[in-house]
Amino acid sequence: MTTTPPTQSITRAIRGRVLHFLRDPQFHDDAYQYWEDGVLIVTAGHIAAAGDYTALAAQIPAGAEVIDHRGKLILPGFIDTHVHYPQTDIIASPSPGLLHWLETYTFPEERRFAEPEYAAAVAGFFADELLRNGTTSAVAWSTVHTASADALFAEADRRNLRLVTGKVLMDRNCPEFLRDTAESGARDSADLISRWHGKNRLSYAITPRFAPTSSDAQLAACGELARAYPDAFIQTHVAENRDEVKWVAELFPQARSYLDIYDHYGLLRPGALYGHAIYLDQDDRKRLADSGAAVAHCPTSNLFLGSGFYDFHQSDAHRLNVTLATDVGGGTSFSMLRTMNAAHKVARMGGYHLSALRMFYLATRAAADALGWSERVGSFTPGCEADFIVLDPQATPLIARRSERSETLEEQLFAFAMLGDDRVIGNVYVMGEAAGASAPAAH
Repeated sequence: MTTTPPTQSITRAIRGRVLHFLRDPQFHDDAYQYWEDGVLIVTAGHIAAAGDYTALAAQIPAGAEVIDHRGKLILPGFIDTHVHYPQTDIIASPSPGLLHWLETYTFPEERRFAEPEYAAAVAGFFADELLRNGTTSAVAWSTVHTASADALFAEADRRNLRLVTGKVLMDRNCPEFLRDTAESGARDSADLISRWHGKNRLSYAITPRFAPTSSDAQLAACGELARAYPDAFIQTHVAENRDEVKWVAELFPQARSYLDIYDHYGLLRPGALYGHAIYLDQDDRKRLADSGAAVAHCPTSNLFLGSGFYDFHQSDAHRLNVTLATDVGGGTSFSMLRTMNAAHKVARMGGYHLSALRMFYLATRAAADALGWSERVGSFTPGCEADFIVLDPQATPLIARRSERSETLEEQLFAFAMLGDDRVIGNVYVMGEAAGASAPAAH
């Protein structure tokens, strides 16, 4: 799938069932807006207006391109907050656990990304998979090689996608062929920031893989980068797996906890995304919430690797900023719908009911808020970039049959989440432009 930059003069009106979120439906009754017969008015790639079609019809300019998706659900594009693009080709690799999986599959595969041509080929396929599954923004991982980050940035820029990535930093406890140093890692990161951060719809993430693979010197260098580039993102892993947590405690005996290590080096702040965060205590949850950092909840990965169940009760009690992520290739699907399916079941195992409304919120507005993008993507607030998707309630015979019986918005969304996958994604729009060849004829 490819996109082209928006034509400055064109206005489009996209009609259908329109839904977007304003806040968390778990805590607010007025969390979303929904119009059964709604319309988006898009000008120069941005939302000009969203609302009831009858109320807004008079605002559609003469000569505007009108696209009819009536009967289908239009909502903001999904935002995947934790996904490893170099692991695309090792998805669904058998392993008894996280550390074995890293050593057996992940590290050997990531070695190949030293070659720019290989990295570029995977980046192209990766971007296709994101768009095919309705993901229009992502916080992605590259490898230790600058070529890997360059390739993904270039591919995202070519398609006009909103994307964050960063060169992985590892200077110990990893194969020599993937090892940098505190100095070289910081230097390479700064060079990549100068080339890509803030260019069009691209942003950089300072990316220590996880505490065990970075020395104190490297973590200190990450903190220095964070201070030097306060608008850069930070991404890493924390408290994913019991064996990993035990290992971290042995490597950092002076730290109160796994999260404390990152806090000590100045890596706990707004714009920081922590993958997994399963094994946190009350103090850590409070610190995480107070910092403004966010959790990337990765349920398919947690299930696949047997890591554990995210605790939504404690998460809510501390008002953590939670987002939803596929974590490919430990995660088993690029589909945010299949990720919702797993998230619901993980929550149920903890005695928690995760509603469909909240799942769709986590995959859109919650992620945008966590990334500081609430005025850019994740909703249909006027001025936002027009990244949106169209879900088809007739996508499969079973979904069609269930949709006919859906009496509420919650039931329809729940059917999409429990039964859906990439087939449900009828159309994808990036900055108001159709991505791929699936756009319906205008009239």
